[in-house]
Amino acid sequence: MENIKNEPASQALPAGSGLLDRLFKLSAHGTTVKTELVAGLTTFITMAYIIFVNPNIMSASGMDAGAVFVATCIGAAIATLFMGLYANWPVGLAPGMGLNAFFAFTVVGEMGYSWEVALGAVFWSGIIFTAMSFWKIREWVLDAIPESLRYAMTAGVGLFLGLIGLKTAGIVVESPATLVTLGDFTKPSALLAAVCFLIISVLVHRRVFGAVLIGVMSVTLIGLGLGIVEYNGIFAMPPSIAPTFMKLDIMGALDIGMITVILAFLFVNMFDTAGTLMGVAERANLRRPDGSIEGLKKSLKADSASSVIGTFVGCPPVTSYVESSAGVAAGGRTGLTAVTIAVLFLVSIFLAPLAGMIPPYATAGALIFVAFAMMSSMAKIEWDDYTEMAPAAVTALMMPLTFSIANGIAMGFVTYAVLKVATGHASKVSIGVYVLSAIFIAKFVFM
Repeated sequence: MENIKNEPASQALPAGSGLLDRLFKLSAHGTTVKTELVAGLTTFITMAYIIFVNPNIMSASGMDAGAVFVATCIGAAIATLFMGLYANWPVGLAPGMGLNAFFAFTVVGEMGYSWEVALGAVFWSGIIFTAMSFWKIREWVLDAIPESLRYAMTAGVGLFLGLIGLKTAGIVVESPATLVTLGDFTKPSALLAAVCFLIISVLVHRRVFGAVLIGVMSVTLIGLGLGIVEYNGIFAMPPSIAPTFMKLDIMGALDIGMITVILAFLFVNMFDTAGTLMGVAERANLRRPDGSIEGLKKSLKADSASSVIGTFVGCPPVTSYVESSAGVAAGGRTGLTAVTIAVLFLVSIFLAPLAGMIPPYATAGALIFVAFAMMSSMAKIEWDDYTEMAPAAVTALMMPLTFSIANGIAMGFVTYAVLKVATGHASKVSIGVYVLSAIFIAKFVFM
């Protein structure tokens, strides 16, 4: 007892002991409080661009940009906090890139639905996803959808996002003769968007964390120096969230024409989530000796429920971010990393003036980069098998060319089913693909 009393205080408790150790099982995961905090900061910096990009995209639907900024921060904070405390995973969540563009430019801009109804569609897709996470329906759907179409969906969303970025920047413009053509690079918006993309690409190649955020901020500063960006300050009290809070139209989203929209939100979110979480699990050493993944079911439930919660504040589908792998690489292993990210998102609501200064061409450069990164999934498709390659190509190409993720998914499914049956490989087509193909054909014929 005497020896214990005389032991220096600094050595009395091992790193990671106490309440945080019990809550997040730090010692069991071989990590410390300091490591988790650094990992959380690392992940936040790599995904913080969303708080500036999402308001720019969603405001195109008529939503109040200030309210969307606050909604983005709060939605991301709640979702990430839920992931950290419930699933104990080092994953950050925020409104999904690509799905926010589909929400604003297709569902609202092209299809003519109000943003309130579009939020209702996100709500229903989240409800379905959450219900699937509690039963084996999720596994059945994931197994039923061909891998080639899953990869194509990711690439197609990337192409869709890229087209929006190129269009916003003025790098690609409409042409009465050729539909689209190259824009004017003598205009600051096109030139600076290209510069933003190149800055991000170089920094990513050099493994500089926070590359996207650095690129966006660098081009904003260039615009400030050229006098085409007005300085509004950095910090201020957050704008009101009232314009978007609890404004979703749940019943309005039950319109028959919204079925494919709900399915598009569901499929893209589900496959993106599954891929991200599996990747993070591998990097964080969460796989058990028997091959199962520790806390995977809880992490899927947390992710799916977050999309429902996000609609109440005014967010498009909230999903797990692949940028979480940056925090895992920095040593993050538990939910304390996620809690750190959540706190930083909450603090960010005081950066509204800075968010308002970010010009569209800066976020366009970020969109183009994210788009190209998402297209890498096409490398996993079986290009030697035409019945796999053609449906994948149709899925990916028709998303940007029809300006609709839903149309791309629908046409990909129908092409897959027809080619497999016509070439004598009907047995390789799952019942799920047949059912969905029938629904999509009915949509094209009767709507």
